[in-house]
Amino acid sequence: MDIFGGPLFCLPQKTPSSLLKMGNSYAGQLKTTRFEEVLHSSIEASLRSSSLVPRPIFSQLYLEAERQLSALEGGSRVDNEEEEEEGEGALEQNCRPNPYQMHPPPEGCCTTDGFCQAGKDLRLVSISNEPIDVPADFLLVGAKSPSLPDHLLVCAVDKRFLPDDNGHNALLGFSGNCVGCGKKGFCYFTEFSNHINLKLTTQPKKQKHLKYYLVRNAQGALTKGPLICWKGSEFRSRQTPASACSSLFPPLESSGPLAAFPSEPVPGTNLSVPLGAQQAGPASDHPSLTAALGPAVFNGKESPKPAQLVKSSLSAVPRPSAIGILSNSGPPKKRHKGWSPESPSAADGGYPQGGGNRAKYESAGMSCVPQVGLVGPASVTFPVVASGEPVSVPDNLLKICKAKPVIFKGHGNFPYLCGNLNDVVVSPLLYTCYQNSQSISRAYEQYGASTIQPISEEMQLLLTVYYLVQLAADQVPLMEDLEQIFLRSWRESHLTEIRQYQQAPPQPCPPAPSAVAPVTSAQLPWLAGLAASSCNDSVHIIECTYSLAEGLSEMFRLLIEGKLAKTNYVVIICACRNAAIDSCIAVTGKYQARILSESLLTPAEYQKEVSYELVTGKVDSLGAFFSTLCPEGDIDILLDKFHQENQGHISSSLTASSVTKSASLDVGGIPACTSYNLEPHSIRPFQLAVAQKLLSHVCSIADSSTQNLDLGSFEKVDFLICIPPSEVTYQQTLFHVWHSGVLLELGLEKEHVTKQRVEQYVLKLDAEAQTKFKSFLQNSFQNPHTLFVLIHDHAHWDLVSSAVHNLYSQSDPSVGLVDRLLNCREVKEAPNIVTLHVTSFPYALQTQHTLISPYNEIHWPASYSNGMDLYPENKKYFGLSEFIESTLSGHSLPLLRYDSSFEAMVTALGKRFPRLHSAVIRTFVLVQHYAAAMMAVSGLSQMKNYTSVETLEITQNLINSPKQCPCGHGLMVLLRVPCSPLAAVAYERLAHVRARLALEEHFEIILGNPSSGITVGKHFVKQLKMWQKIEDAEWRPQTYLELEGLPCILIFSGMDPHGESLPRSLRYCDLRLINSSCLVRTALEQELGLAAYFVSNEVPLEKGARNEALESDAEKLSSTDNEDEELVTEGSTSEKRSPVKRERSCSHDSASSSLSSKASSSVLCGESSAQPGGPSQGERAGSPQPSGPSEEGRVPGERQRLRASRGPPSVISRHSPGLAPRPDSSLKTSQRSIQVSVTSLSSQLSSSSGSSSSSTVPTTSTLVLQASQCSMTKAYQQPPIVFLPKLVYDMVTSTDSSGLPKAASLLPSHSVMWASSFRPLLSKTMTSTEQSLYYRQWTVPRPSHMDYGNRAEGRVDSFHPRRLLLSGPPQVGKTGAYLHFLSILSRMLIRLTEVDVYDEEEININLREESDWHYVQLSDPWPDLELFKKLPFDYIIHDPKYEDASLICSHHQSMKSEDRGMSRKPEDLYVRRHTARMRLSKYAAYNTYHHCEQCHQYLGFHPRYQLYESTLHAFAFSYSMLGEEIQLHFIIPKSKEHHFVFSQPGGQLESMRLPLVTDKSHEYIKSPTFTPTTGRHEHGLFNLYHAMDGASHLHVLVVKEYEMAIYKKYWPNHIMLVLPSIFNSAGVGAAHFLIKELSYHNLELERNRQEELGIKPQDIWPFIVISDDSCVMWNVVDVDGGGERSREFSWSERNVSLKHIMQHIEASPNITHYALIGMRKWSSRTGCREVREPFSRCHVHDFIILNVDLTQNVQYNQNRFTCDDVDFNLRVHSAGLLLCRFNRFSVMKKQIAVGGHRSFHITSKVSDSPVAIVPAQYICAPDSKHTFLAAPAQLLLEKFLQHHSHRFFPLSLKNHGHPVLSVDCYLNLGSQISVCYVSSRPHSLNISCSDFLFSGLLLYLCDSFVGASFLKKFHFLKGATLCVICQDRNSLRQTVVRLELEDEWQFRLRDEFQTANAKEDRPLFFLTGRHI
Repeated sequence: MDIFGGPLFCLPQKTPSSLLKMGNSYAGQLKTTRFEEVLHSSIEASLRSSSLVPRPIFSQLYLEAERQLSALEGGSRVDNEEEEEEGEGALEQNCRPNPYQMHPPPEGCCTTDGFCQAGKDLRLVSISNEPIDVPADFLLVGAKSPSLPDHLLVCAVDKRFLPDDNGHNALLGFSGNCVGCGKKGFCYFTEFSNHINLKLTTQPKKQKHLKYYLVRNAQGALTKGPLICWKGSEFRSRQTPASACSSLFPPLESSGPLAAFPSEPVPGTNLSVPLGAQQAGPASDHPSLTAALGPAVFNGKESPKPAQLVKSSLSAVPRPSAIGILSNSGPPKKRHKGWSPESPSAADGGYPQGGGNRAKYESAGMSCVPQVGLVGPASVTFPVVASGEPVSVPDNLLKICKAKPVIFKGHGNFPYLCGNLNDVVVSPLLYTCYQNSQSISRAYEQYGASTIQPISEEMQLLLTVYYLVQLAADQVPLMEDLEQIFLRSWRESHLTEIRQYQQAPPQPCPPAPSAVAPVTSAQLPWLAGLAASSCNDSVHIIECTYSLAEGLSEMFRLLIEGKLAKTNYVVIICACRNAAIDSCIAVTGKYQARILSESLLTPAEYQKEVSYELVTGKVDSLGAFFSTLCPEGDIDILLDKFHQENQGHISSSLTASSVTKSASLDVGGIPACTSYNLEPHSIRPFQLAVAQKLLSHVCSIADSSTQNLDLGSFEKVDFLICIPPSEVTYQQTLFHVWHSGVLLELGLEKEHVTKQRVEQYVLKLDAEAQTKFKSFLQNSFQNPHTLFVLIHDHAHWDLVSSAVHNLYSQSDPSVGLVDRLLNCREVKEAPNIVTLHVTSFPYALQTQHTLISPYNEIHWPASYSNGMDLYPENKKYFGLSEFIESTLSGHSLPLLRYDSSFEAMVTALGKRFPRLHSAVIRTFVLVQHYAAAMMAVSGLSQMKNYTSVETLEITQNLINSPKQCPCGHGLMVLLRVPCSPLAAVAYERLAHVRARLALEEHFEIILGNPSSGITVGKHFVKQLKMWQKIEDAEWRPQTYLELEGLPCILIFSGMDPHGESLPRSLRYCDLRLINSSCLVRTALEQELGLAAYFVSNEVPLEKGARNEALESDAEKLSSTDNEDEELVTEGSTSEKRSPVKRERSCSHDSASSSLSSKASSSVLCGESSAQPGGPSQGERAGSPQPSGPSEEGRVPGERQRLRASRGPPSVISRHSPGLAPRPDSSLKTSQRSIQVSVTSLSSQLSSSSGSSSSSTVPTTSTLVLQASQCSMTKAYQQPPIVFLPKLVYDMVTSTDSSGLPKAASLLPSHSVMWASSFRPLLSKTMTSTEQSLYYRQWTVPRPSHMDYGNRAEGRVDSFHPRRLLLSGPPQVGKTGAYLHFLSILSRMLIRLTEVDVYDEEEININLREESDWHYVQLSDPWPDLELFKKLPFDYIIHDPKYEDASLICSHHQSMKSEDRGMSRKPEDLYVRRHTARMRLSKYAAYNTYHHCEQCHQYLGFHPRYQLYESTLHAFAFSYSMLGEEIQLHFIIPKSKEHHFVFSQPGGQLESMRLPLVTDKSHEYIKSPTFTPTTGRHEHGLFNLYHAMDGASHLHVLVVKEYEMAIYKKYWPNHIMLVLPSIFNSAGVGAAHFLIKELSYHNLELERNRQEELGIKPQDIWPFIVISDDSCVMWNVVDVDGGGERSREFSWSERNVSLKHIMQHIEASPNITHYALIGMRKWSSRTGCREVREPFSRCHVHDFIILNVDLTQNVQYNQNRFTCDDVDFNLRVHSAGLLLCRFNRFSVMKKQIAVGGHRSFHITSKVSDSPVAIVPAQYICAPDSKHTFLAAPAQLLLEKFLQHHSHRFFPLSLKNHGHPVLSVDCYLNLGSQISVCYVSSRPHSLNISCSDFLFSGLLLYLCDSFVGASFLKKFHFLKGATLCVICQDRNSLRQTVVRLELEDEWQFRLRDEFQTANAKEDRPLFFLTGRHI
């Protein structure tokens, strides 16, 4: 057997005799000749079979046998065939292996569909009004033809061959006439179907094709009448009671052996507690199962020999394989009573029947009863579908049988029961399961798979018998197992069709699979008996002749006579009826019947039952029984005796020990224990990652185009956390919120938050919750600019819909509260509430009707991905999967265990006390075990025989752990007692025993109840305060976390844990009392989640070289690998134990040896040696009693570290771990563990030898040992040990074929059900997201679930947009994650309302020209033209972004310019510019992330226009300088067409409308705004709606051709001007150039157009705005000057709208006389000096208002990338035009990290060159082999000159008195060189250069205006340098000649350069020379 199971599966202690006998008994039966004959012929048939599907041996063994036996059984083949029929849409097969062949129609006859072979029309629509001759006793019926699905064909059929109203009494055979041609006397339906051209691909059957009666209506026309009721289908469905709908218990999800394929309850059933809930699943005891199930194991080819086969298949371990493969390879008999997926009975769970209160257990699921414990009426009578006489239940049944039999209704009718109905339980679960398995998958129906039929009833029953036969004595049947068996069987028998439908489009003639004769009802009892004969009477078959009533009576008789003592299941079959079989199955095994009947109780009924037994004193008999077990009489007598004997002695020893303890504290002033440390509150990497994931989900909701969340409109965050009504959880959450600092972070509270204030933010969902919630809603309504996050923690709790609450409101007001509060209309509709559900078990929120979109689910990330540790943490999370992993054979320490002696005792008592609920028995036995163990540890060693080894281990460690720590730290034992009354009993009893044993000061017992807080004794509170250094006198622990280190038993009650966290000192998690019948995934994982744990993950120091002198024998002894310590260092192979080897005797012996000597028991080890499953008896006995658990086991370096820190200095120097050499640690470990086991074996001779040797340990070492023995050390490094009920243990540790724990494939939650039986299985490899999608597809909520009505709202998109779900394993830190999420959300919102703007002082202020002219009229709102003209132009650049640009000299500051402070060192050039964070005002410009109500229309959500509708228009104009026509494209949204003029609507674009100078309207902005942009489609600030304060304006984005699509996508309602493709790589100069040229061209067009309307050309508005895409806000300075010339001057700055500024500027008098108008750049350091004068005549940047009329002849340089605005400003000024800067307006520029000039990257043309390119490489010698660069020549030139111009102008470096003369252009030569700009144009304004000596001359692409005579005016230093730049080498030479440069300048050949461009990229050429 081990072959299959290995150590994973714990086999029963005694192999049931039935298992051993099984093979032999069966082999004996093979001797009968008949059976052998059957067997041989079936094997022979299988060898000859040409079938495609390998047929399983078992189906041949049994099913083919039927063919030959049919004659013997008295059934004729033809009768059986004729008797078959189908439920609609069912699947059929033929008996022959070939497809059905029709006889070819006679020559020349008609073969048209709908006509008979004589050519007459038979379609109902055609002949409904024609008279039809119908003979007497004939009826007209409608036949369905597969080729004409929409038509009925009219036939006349003898009514004797049709069924009566009840679906019975139809004669076999057929007699019919053709109503078309009148041909009569068709005796075979086959012949008739050929005649009427049905063209069938399957065997013709009247049941299948004759569908409806036809009747005449009032007008005499023939119409479709009722369905023909073949075999009672109508009768059945009419009987379906509406009240039963969706109220029954569906089977629970797979926990039986066949978890390899899916099963599920009927849709609509309402689970209360599942069937067989206590059964963890046979798979654990039959590990072979999953192996045996694959079809490959037994297929036709590998058939074993017959005798072997039967023997092996039905022997103990492989037996289940019989079921897995027993599939109906032939056509099952279709006796399933016409039940079809569409018929009404599909919706209900079956027919709950029974009278009086025998239906008590069925009532649990009345359709709306929620799972949280609402209880309906105590008993409900169900409608009965019964026949025959009632059956009387015997009076003393329970007394005699010791269990209530559970009767499952199967097929057919069930009789009435009367009499003693309290002693039986009747359940419809099996009926439901049968019904489910007959529904056919929709997946196959959609392929038109009408030929596949469901599994027959006979086959179902036979499979059920096989299943029951193979169940072991300690297993309980589970419906999901059966469902899976049926499904597997069905799939096997239809494999070909299924494959065919999956692969190819349906063919007209699918090949039928090979057929095997189906089981007939006559053969059924015989086959069932044959199957049951092998199981030693565990299954008993009763065959009845007339009705089930006789079988039930017979069963009751046998039960009373005691003849069924060995029988667990009685199968009653009544196969006499012509139509169908009746059957039921009674569970009579005591164990199985008890578990099944208890599993049918709802949680509420379970509690009610237990309370009733406690109140009525039924349990007293149990106590009386316990007292008879004890040798010296009652335990209490023993206790009293002990108490009196030891009273004086104990108290004195206690005081002595406490004195020594306090002394040890006082000596050092601090406790000697270093293990106890309270964790600081810090956020772990995982929590950080999850918080960020949450944030990004919230952002994606805001970013989606659905406008569901406008993050930009919120200024702060507020929150409310809703938690279940548990006081401990409440206090725990308050504590988390308080310590996380989130309230201060969110600005909700000021400093010093009090606990009362924190309580405002946490809501306990109890009766008082409503008022608090209302105020939250009110608050959210009153603060629309606050984002409220409603956090629903523990969100899987109370999912009951409020509708159910209304029905039961009197019983529990808090039921349905979540739905009433969190799903109320106000929450759903509030645009500022985001709901976050947080849970460890999200399954019930992942149904087909969920409100949460799958995109809004956040799952806790896995810690490893592809072997990479994603978020390194110093702690490892230990959850369910790690616990399960620890039980696998490779791990030496199983953390999950079960206690077999406890289970054995419970089973025995269950038989003795049949009337007590097993929860009561389990609790009393466990309490008894704890009591006995406490007594044993206290010295009453005889009591150890009355407890189990597991309980003894727990108790020993609990009592002894405080003794091993100088401070008395101990461990916690969690005792889970779900039922509160039982928890109270346990508490009282344990407290009593503790008191009698005088252990009150040793450990505390705490009763944890959800509804109340924690009570801890004063002595222990004092200890806790001392350990946690708490001064507060009033302090009491309020959460379990605060019990850290307290030795205690925590009795944890309540039906569900509510998210309470447990401290790290939790050492044992005793879940032996959990309700093992609650086999639902959520319930199971929730209980196991209590043990979830973080283990320290610090890398242990290696075991370095030790000082051997210190390592005494005792120390070696003490380091025996204790079971608890094997987690990390696995010992030698002998110590790798598995649960299989848990011998009871050895445990008892070792326990007795450990208790036998007083010496050893006083220093008993922390984790006792008496643990289940030790390596061997001897080794165990010598385990480390002497000196406690070693520190060596799991943290190898720990002991060394401690010794080093405690020992004398010399030891430190030698053993400091950092200095120690490190030999190979793995070698050391293995040697050590071998040595240890030898030592321990040798030392087992006397258990006291250890304690005597301990005295030899040197003092330093003892100190060390003591310090490390604190149980806390171990607790931090090892998760708790969990004890489970055997059933649950089996369920959790068994896995399905994919390795998925069985528990995971259970029904996910009580409040949902499976949507279909045909779902795939969950698989182990599924991620959380995939699991979520799986549940969303395959589960539906029950009517009581709050999401049940969600789909009914009529919206397809039924997800709520502002709802998120965070799921993660229990205790993993979700609270910390969501609190951190609130913090970062708040920071982000503040960040969203803030922006980083450049905040830099103006540069070169000290170089400002001190002229005599100032603009003195300080209060002028507009410049006075005459005054302004007198102002000199300030050449100096003051814009801080040009800090690194060359200074421009003018004659005023020539002398002073020497002192220009170098503001930055060259290496600082790339330092980040200074910014300030500013709150966005209501007048800000926004990027694409801003959505608000007001902007909707602006952004393109216009009701009149279809979304994003726009048109593309070409616009061409010629420009002489480019020498060609320029073609631009406009993209104009429909909503903006009014700004343009078209030749006709939708025609050619003619011009852009311009207003008049004289317009004084304040409704709009006159100047069109152009914004050139690149790379900033998301981040550019193009939303000017708020900046313009809603005023109408024309805004054009100027984009490059390749970016057009992306800009259009992001800004669908903006006008785009698309530059020609030749400008794709151009800089900003090109955009400015084209904007200006286009605007001038448009001005002329408008002048011409409006001139025709009588408007003067000069009246057309000539201004445009050219704005950067990063201008975010605009400010105005308000000046308060005390008089015109007064020195007193105060001012303030405020935000204003761009509209305000533009309208102010546009209203300036004489505005058309100004060429350029601009404003200051904002800076926080702006001083009086800058704003004192309202206007300046200087450079303007960033946001300029340009007069295109005046500047007609001044162009932007289209080649420029940088400084093009400075260049243009200088040209405008030299042309004699006015530049005016409004100093009291300022623009703020946002720092945008992407796009703009950053989008130009200079890279090598040779793509594989990885080397970075530096500016020095931007130029090279012509014709050299230099690497060419992929960048425009102009960009390379500008960048080179900026960084390396000193190579060309060495004299100019830092020589500001002698600038470089730059003609007609300004190029940036770097900050260390000054330039002097002169214009060569005639009549231009230039500075006087007569007194300048220039150090260089720069001629850049000079035109014909520059002549030799012009240059002769300027004087140069000797050695000054010249740089001439031209487009090509030819023009370079021509320029030199034309300008007569060689007269004054000397040139050398090597002084020629070019930009590093390839020829095709048109490089620029330079020539340099020296002044002679």
